[in-house]
Amino acid sequence: MPQLQRLSAASDPEKLAQVLRDDGAAIVEDVLDAAALERLKSEIMPYVEATEPGRDDFTGRKTTRTGALVARSEACRDLVMDDLILGGANSFLKPFCERVQLHLTQLIRIQPGQVKQPLHRDRLAWGGFLQDSIEPQFNTIWAVTDFTQENGATQVIPGSNNWEAGREAGPDEIQYAEMKAGSVLVYSGSVIHSGGANNADHDRMGLNITYALGWLRQEENQYLSCPPHIAKDFDPALRDLLGYCMGSYALGYYTPPTGPGESPEVVPPEFLFSGKVTDWSDGDDLYESVSRRSSETV
Repeated sequence: MPQLQRLSAASDPEKLAQVLRDDGAAIVEDVLDAAALERLKSEIMPYVEATEPGRDDFTGRKTTRTGALVARSEACRDLVMDDLILGGANSFLKPFCERVQLHLTQLIRIQPGQVKQPLHRDRLAWGGFLQDSIEPQFNTIWAVTDFTQENGATQVIPGSNNWEAGREAGPDEIQYAEMKAGSVLVYSGSVIHSGGANNADHDRMGLNITYALGWLRQEENQYLSCPPHIAKDFDPALRDLLGYCMGSYALGYYTPPTGPGESPEVVPPEFLFSGKVTDWSDGDDLYESVSRRSSETV
């Protein structure tokens, strides 16, 4: 039975991606120091404290889930763009897409008395319609507090990303992502996992940042959680990750709703921020890539 591997924060992104291909999950240790954790908490805790608990057994009746964190937290924006994590996401997902996008940001706070969440695969967000050979997600949970089995450390079943449909996990196959604050659990959309039960007297907090294929619908609608009047001040690379870019050659353009002749008829999303089309240069590369894939699948 595969064990939950632990990697250094200095690991190569491709190594991280390969562990996920093999086992579906890994822990990267000591990515954030104490100062970075305090900065993150100072920015997000007012929102966390104001968040109501879940509405059902799956979301957790003693669990809060706070989103829109790219819009709300500069520290969270830095984590979204972390070199190791984003590099691993690109390596893991790029075989199935032209562009990777941010799927969601959510601070999950499991409070004392919360029972175990049902085991599941996150890829079911798309209703089970994706074929098994396509891996849609690269997920992270950044430990904002220590994760222990007692306080609700994430349950994960390494290797279950490669299981046949219908196989259920036995109790001896479940492992717990116990880790110190500042470490990160990284896991695929196909691995079986769930939030653990909190039998301690304190909260367990983890920052869930996930990435997905650029041609899929995002779980957290980034255009509403982080609308243009906020995103306009971000680094263009972060805006692209939010989805304000072309997802493929003909995926994501728009027509400005202006009067006749007042603007170009078809523009990439960057037009929203600059008021002009400054660069269609990657269009040729995207077209060539799409054409090549098309010829390979005919």
